[in-house]
Amino acid sequence: MTAKKVLIVTGDAVEALEVYYPYFRCLEEGFDVDIAAPHKKKLNTVIHDFEDWETYTEKKGYMIDSNMTFEQVDPNDYDALIIPGGRAPEHIRMHDDLPGIVSHFFIADKPIAVMCHGSLVLTTIADVVEGRKMTAYHACRPEVESIGAEYMDEMNYVDDNLISGHAWPDLPSIMKEFVKQVKGTTVNS
Repeated sequence: MTAKKVLIVTGDAVEALEVYYPYFRCLEEGFDVDIAAPHKKKLNTVIHDFEDWETYTEKKGYMIDSNMTFEQVDPNDYDALIIPGGRAPEHIRMHDDLPGIVSHFFIADKPIAVMCHGSLVLTTIADVVEGRKMTAYHACRPEVESIGAEYMDEMNYVDDNLISGHAWPDLPSIMKEFVKQVKGTTVNS
C-alpha cells in the first residue's frame, strides 16, 4: 500500500508548534510529508505564546527545512494539505502559485487543516471558501468573514474536509481529526 502524501505550505515566521507538531504527527502515521515554501531553504520559525499581554508575544524558534518551492508542487500528488499559522500566511498568500495549490484541495474535497493565522492564505481563494464554516485566531475573524466564510467562535471546528483551529493549543484535536480524514476513517459535517 502506498503511503499517504501530505503537503504543508508555509514560509519564514511560521509558528513553530503549528509546523512541527503536524509534521511529526504525520510522520508518526507513516505519511510522506513535503514542506513547500516560496524558496527551498531553512525556514525561520517563531514561537507565539499567551503571556500576560492582551495579544500573543513572539520569540525566535527552531529552523525547519522546506524541501520544495511552491512552483515545484503538483497538488494532484497529495492526499491532504496543512496550512500552519504564525506570520508566514500574510506573506505567502501573495505568491502567484499558492492560490492554485490551495484551491485544488477544496475543489478535490481532500482534507485541509488550517491553523490560527493560516486562514489568511484563504483570502486569495474566496470563490472556493465562500459559504464554508471555520474558526481561526480571533484577530483573523474579519478576514474569514470577508471571504464569505462563517466564523465559528470555537477552539476548533470541522466543516466536512475543512478542519480549522484557533491556535496551537488546539493541535491535538485538529490533528486527531486530520489523521482520521487522511486515513479515510471518518469525515464529519
